[in-house]
Amino acid sequence: MNGLRLVFALAGIMAAVPASAQSNPAEPAAPVPATPDPAFDTQRDSFTVGAGVAVLPDYEGSDDYRFIPAVQGRGQVSGISFFTRGASLYVDLIPQAQGETVDFALGPLVAANLSRTNRRVIDDPAIRALPQLDTAIEVGGFAGISKTGVVTSAYDVLSARVAYQRDVAGSHDSYVITPSIDYLTPLSTRNLVGISASMQFVGDGWAQQYFGITPGASTASGLAPYDLDGGLKSYSLSILGAQSLEGDIRSGFALFGAVSYTRLLGDFADSPIVTVDGSPNQWVGAIGIGYTF
Repeated sequence: MNGLRLVFALAGIMAAVPASAQSNPAEPAAPVPATPDPAFDTQRDSFTVGAGVAVLPDYEGSDDYRFIPAVQGRGQVSGISFFTRGASLYVDLIPQAQGETVDFALGPLVAANLSRTNRRVIDDPAIRALPQLDTAIEVGGFAGISKTGVVTSAYDVLSARVAYQRDVAGSHDSYVITPSIDYLTPLSTRNLVGISASMQFVGDGWAQQYFGITPGASTASGLAPYDLDGGLKSYSLSILGAQSLEGDIRSGFALFGAVSYTRLLGDFADSPIVTVDGSPNQWVGAIGIGYTF
């Protein structure tokens, strides 16, 4: 689910946004410098792992919510970075040059779509009566560009990215395209906040798999048959935040939290899965702790 990917991106962001390289955990949090600190090494190897709990809809379009545990990570080795977003893994194969404020990203991704693959977590009886779906394994790539030092300091980051992925497991045999914009800024050496916006376009097979209802599924569930084509499915907005527990957001333990809102659109919002037994307004929240080393 797109909203879940956005929320748990924060678990890896804490190592990716530079704060002051001269902070002292024994001293009060210092303001972020207005100019870059030459001691900061953008190519240093690092790894962040975050673990927490999230609340999210039972399936995309549901108005029933459940809690799940989640673990996410981000790292950089020899200039090659990788990060997870929900059940997706991205690998950026273009290293950022030392001292450069513009960074290009390009690389592969692999994702798993688990929506409605487990009837036991679905509370609504009509949706539970629909056929259980197979897990979609989606493979593709992404490209993007980011600029460091945009508005608030030398260390805030504005990024734009577009990702394309296609099912290779024969589940929905279609594609997903996700353009997104992210803005992150450290407030001091100990904390940061961010906002994110994205849209999601899907193919015909994806649309029918997750929001359509075949005649057989209609008989089993009592919901009216429904056919739809692919297109713009939704937009999402997220707010993120992190607070270091050790004085420097780039290392050690930190708390993180995030809230994401997704709005289903058009034929997707008009599906009986949404209008009869769900909601076009989808919320995801998460809180947890991360460690960077």
